[in-house]
Amino acid sequence: MNIGVKVVKGNSQNARRRRHFRVRKRVVGTSARPRLVVSRSARHLVAQIVDDSIGQTLAFASTMEKDFRASKSDKTAKAKEIGALVAKRAKEKGISTVVFDRGGSQYHGRVAALADAARQNGLDF
Repeated sequence: MNIGVKVVKGNSQNARRRRHFRVRKRVVGTSARPRLVVSRSARHLVAQIVDDSIGQTLAFASTMEKDFRASKSDKTAKAKEIGALVAKRAKEKGISTVVFDRGGSQYHGRVAALADAARQNGLDF
């Protein structure tokens, strides 16, 4: 897989792109072990389970869903709920093991909370 990224040094967005590029060089989802992708913005968090061999999303959970938009809890609590929900939806599809793709974000805060909740609810990575 030949992935290239064009970045200019000195920008935090470019730093995230460089980290994401480094992660994606090594992390690939297969049908036996799909990829759990975490995308985060300042307000929202999205978790997808993707099979890269066919390019298809198998399970999905996001804070943009109707149930989470009405919630008044903090972002870390929502991340834990998203982790539990994506793990539940993956189990319904028969997925138990995944590879974790943090999407260039650092592994702490909301990303770590989502990963811990997914592990506690039955996903193995």
